Amino acid sequence: MSELSNESTALDESHPAAEEVQSDSEQGAMAQESPRNSAAEIPVTSNGQLEDSHEHNFDKDLKRSLPVGLGLSETKITSHGFDGTKEGVVEAGPFPGGRTQQKSGPVVLADEVKNPAMEKLELVRKWSLNTYKCTRQIISEKLGRGSRTVDLELEAQIDILRDNKKKYENILKLAQTLSTQLFQMVHTQRQLGDAFADLSLKSLELHEEFGYNADTQKLLAKNGETLLGAINFFIASVNTLVNKTIEDTLLTVKQYESARIEYDAYRTDLEELNLGPRDANTLPKIEQSQQLFQVHKEKYDKMRNDVSVKLKFLEENKVKVLHNQLVLFHNAIAAYFAGNQKQLEQTLKQFHIKLKTPGADAPSWLEEQ
Repeated sequence: MSELSNESTALDESHPAAEEVQSDSEQGAMAQESPRNSAAEIPVTSNGQLEDSHEHNFDKDLKRSLPVGLGLSETKITSHGFDGTKEGVVEAGPFPGGRTQQKSGPVVLADEVKNPAMEKLELVRKWSLNTYKCTRQIISEKLGRGSRTVDLELEAQIDILRDNKKKYENILKLAQTLSTQLFQMVHTQRQLGDAFADLSLKSLELHEEFGYNADTQKLLAKNGETLLGAINFFIASVNTLVNKTIEDTLLTVKQYESARIEYDAYRTDLEELNLGPRDANTLPKIEQSQQLFQVHKEKYDKMRNDVSVKLKFLEENKVKVLHNQLVLFHNAIAAYFAGNQKQLEQTLKQFHIKLKTPGADAPSWLEEQ
């Protein structure tokens, strides 16, 4: 009986060992099948590309397998697809998800953003200051307390130009009055000639007398229209000279005078500062005043030169224009009152003046429809 019990005990002990052997063989078989199963479980999209989740799992497994001493903050992992030349690259460097330490070094500050409101306020401040200085300079000159810069030759030319402009404007006004009166006279002569012609047809006894007067009035009206064309051409040319050419030069003169006032205003400020004490507080003001004075001096010199050049060209142009227009006016008036119709027409041809035919500008009856 003891032998049987020993044999049963040995069998019981050998059974677990057999189970362990069987379990080991099963684990080995599963291990051999695991690569195939893992490869079989790789998800593939409809276009044949791998899903990002597999690469993400690959990265996670690779990060777990890194040594403990290599922190994630110093490691960057780059994985490529199966079709790439490299399966995985581990690069040392800051990890995108980790925190990086800022390196010390020079700090570069960006330019301050300019505020439009502050710029406008600064422009208003400068304009107000400049206006104040110029106003003070003008008042000082009128009261006889301040000094002013004078260019005697240039000032004399400017005075002559302004005086001539007034005289030319008076001639222009008188010529316009003459043109208006001549137009009314020509209109009256034309009506009078029509009236004489009508009576010549209806009065048999005075047919010739009315006819002579009708022809005379019509001839005077025609010559008057010719003279009127010459006078209007004279008026247009003188008007261009006075109200455009001379006015443009006088506009430059005004700019020159404004530049002169600014120059004298800043010159006076600089002289006052130079007469005062020189210390750490006044030296920067003197330097700034010197710079402003130099800027306005250059502007004044430039404007003075511009005025001199314009006055020179204006004088040449004025002589040429007025010479032609005065000859035209004289010849036309003389020929008209002498009754020399041929000479009057020749004068207009000489100056290339074309008379408008009465009613030529009126629209035809087709255009009025």
